[in-house]
Amino acid sequence: MFAKSKAFSGFAVDDLGAAKTFYGETLGLDVAENPPGLLTLRIAGGTNILAYPKPDHTPASFTILNFPVDDIDQAVDGLTKRGVSFERYEGFEQDEKGIARAQGGQEGPPIAWFRDPAGNILAVLEQ
Repeated sequence: MFAKSKAFSGFAVDDLGAAKTFYGETLGLDVAENPPGLLTLRIAGGTNILAYPKPDHTPASFTILNFPVDDIDQAVDGLTKRGVSFERYEGFEQDEKGIARAQGGQEGPPIAWFRDPAGNILAVLEQ
């Protein structure tokens, strides 16, 4: 039924202006306010993601966006220089930068989590 539908994802924020600055300037995404009152995040691969304002917003308790990178250390260092701080989670061995690397029974790529101004969880992970 939806095999040919160009689906897209969306998430809520509590402050559209802060989100536009964070996603556009801090993360360097192509961000457009189109239609007015909504943000379109244009990410690599041609997919758009919608960010919409919600006054009674509750931050997502799960990762809403994952950004694959070639070098996680370089990405984390760059984000840290732009004022981004990284989350720490129980059950994950994370280094001084906040990067969880597969060790001690953990599986998966190196990953680090951070939040947008609305408190939503994002991640950067090494491919």
